[in-house]
Amino acid sequence: MSDGEILSRSSSIPLDINSLRSRIGELRGFYENSYNGAENSLEETDKLLKECAHELEKKINQVVSESLQLSLLPDEDLGDLFQRLKTELSAVEGENAKIDSEIDELTRIYMEDYSNLGSELEGINCSLNFIESQSLEKAKSDMLTDCCDQTEDETNMSAHKDTKFKMLELSHQIENNKMTLKSLQNLNCILERFEAVEKFEDALTGVRVIEFEENCIRLSLKTYIPNFESIISQQKIEGAIDPLELNHELIVETVDGTLEPKNVEIFPNDVYIGDIVDAAKSFRQLFSPLSVNDNRSSLEWFVRRVQDRISLFSLRRYVVKSANTSRHSIEYLDREDMIVAHMVGGVDAFIKLSQGWPFLNSALELISLKNSSQSSKEISLSFLCKIVEVANSLNANLRQNISSFLDSIEEILMQQMREELVPRSDFLSHAQSSCYKLL
Repeated sequence: MSDGEILSRSSSIPLDINSLRSRIGELRGFYENSYNGAENSLEETDKLLKECAHELEKKINQVVSESLQLSLLPDEDLGDLFQRLKTELSAVEGENAKIDSEIDELTRIYMEDYSNLGSELEGINCSLNFIESQSLEKAKSDMLTDCCDQTEDETNMSAHKDTKFKMLELSHQIENNKMTLKSLQNLNCILERFEAVEKFEDALTGVRVIEFEENCIRLSLKTYIPNFESIISQQKIEGAIDPLELNHELIVETVDGTLEPKNVEIFPNDVYIGDIVDAAKSFRQLFSPLSVNDNRSSLEWFVRRVQDRISLFSLRRYVVKSANTSRHSIEYLDREDMIVAHMVGGVDAFIKLSQGWPFLNSALELISLKNSSQSSKEISLSFLCKIVEVANSLNANLRQNISSFLDSIEEILMQQMREELVPRSDFLSHAQSSCYKLL
């Protein structure tokens, strides 16, 4: 073998190794600077959040402007509108749940590939160092040896071919890792956008999963009580109702292998939800077995009903508290959907609340009047029943307001008592005059 052939062979190997090392360094730079890319993605996410916030503000303003006209709609149209909005909300939440599962899977793949990429880079770098050291030793050996056996020459040729094959294999791995890194960076941007959208959805729906283990789900509920001008004017409440945010936690025990509610606890336990739990169980017994989508819908239905109950009961307590005066002491019985008013004169009025009151413009109904003191025991039951009948015949608009309705009941009671006393006084005066004549 001539000196020219030895030099040409020794010089060709370092050129390939240098090119390969340059490509490995480029890939390592992508790997180490991935966090810088993440920071740029965060800037894009902030921009996206601002855009979403702007769109959300426009939507809220639109909803507020449209909600001012809801009071003009009939009760039937308003109920249909609420049902349609709830159906659309359930469909959107179903899509969100599907996106959540896809995000979890993409995150798992992202973390696995990202970890494997670092390990593969280190392995490739070690292999390259080994190849380079072997190539240098081979070049030195060829330059110092003037001649070698045919057997040694064939062995060197075989080793050279193996080295070139190994380098091609490493080059192919580098290209694949570059594509993987680029895909992971794009996936990270998509994941951050999904997380930003999910935060807005959590803020709007007020539901967040705290813990999910086997058959137990722990949920955080934020229920918003808005400021309704129509309710303020209708109930004659002094001052505005500040928007309230009520925080509760639900611990939901589900049926094995499903998301159907089995047992539920609420903290703080200031709202009665027993009838909602019973309704969910009845639904499960009637329509079991359900598909996965139906299971999710039943849990969503249950959570929405609980939020509606919290909103309704909280507003009712506020209205009842505002209606308490020195003449009327009022209690709200949430389980019975009833108000008990202790009026002057020892008479208690039991008033049934209509469904949706005071959100809906529905009239209150006087169920019964009862004597609560010794002085009122003389009032007959038939007399009280007559008062109930007259009170429920009053104008529906007047019976929508608690204070006005109680004042009217008290006025009817006093008027009927005066009318009953007048005939008695006439009878006594007539009897006295007859006695005088006999004497």
